[in-house]
Amino acid sequence: MQSLGPPVAYLALAEGTPVFDRNGQQLGVVDHVLADADLDIFHGLIIHTRPLSGRRLYADADQIAELHERGVVLAVEQGDLHEPSADSGPPRTDGREETPLQTRIRRAWDWITAHL
Repeated sequence: MQSLGPPVAYLALAEGTPVFDRNGQQLGVVDHVLADADLDIFHGLIIHTRPLSGRRLYADADQIAELHERGVVLAVEQGDLHEPSADSGPPRTDGREETPLQTRIRRAWDWITAHL
């Protein structure tokens, strides 16, 4: 893996930044940073997989080990990432609460579908 430069905050992470799994293999690039900047809460990343016509995956904040100027290192492998799907769409109507992970995946799906 190349030198990734100094650590950065999620606010400084640029779209197109390479994303590597915990073994150093490049999975793709940052497509979007999911965060609530007003509350300073980092939720995770939408990763556009390689080749760039590939799919989009969601990496939850706790699946990310390091954010650097020229690369993101995940704490997991590609198989551990979530693919947002239509099932994570609207809020539940069955009376059960969403888990925090379900909420984050739904937000990721909402962002993806709004930008298609």
